[in-house]
Amino acid sequence: MGLPVLVVDDSTLARRLLINALPEAWDVEITQAANGQDALAAYRAGQASIMFLDLTMPGMTGFDVLETVRAEGLDSFVIVVSADIQPEAKARVKALGAVAFIDKPVTNAKLMPVLKEYGLYE
Repeated sequence: MGLPVLVVDDSTLARRLLINALPEAWDVEITQAANGQDALAAYRAGQASIMFLDLTMPGMTGFDVLETVRAEGLDSFVIVVSADIQPEAKARVKALGAVAFIDKPVTNAKLMPVLKEYGLYE
C-alpha cells in the first residue's frame, strides 16, 4: 500500500495535471476531492499523509480547510497549489500550517524540489 496522497481542487483538469506531475515511481495511493468538505472527510479517514490543496474553491475554500485541520490538530504535509500568488495568500497559508506553496500550473519541475526538501521523495 502506497503513501496516502489527497489531491484537492474543484477543477477536474487541475487535479489531473497535478497527478500527472507526480513522480511516476512514487508509491502513492491517490484520493481526489473536488471541494473542502470532501477533502476534510478524506483527511479524517486517513487518506492524506500528503495533501495538495487548492485555495479557490466554492463553498469551503482551501483557507477554510487549513483552518479546520489546524483547529482539529490533525497532522499532514499540506502543499498548497494555487493561482493566487499574492504574498498575503502565501504568508497566510504558511501561518495556517502549509509546508509549501506551488504556483499553478503545477509541473514536475516545480513539485520535485518541494518533495525532496521534505524527504517525501528521493
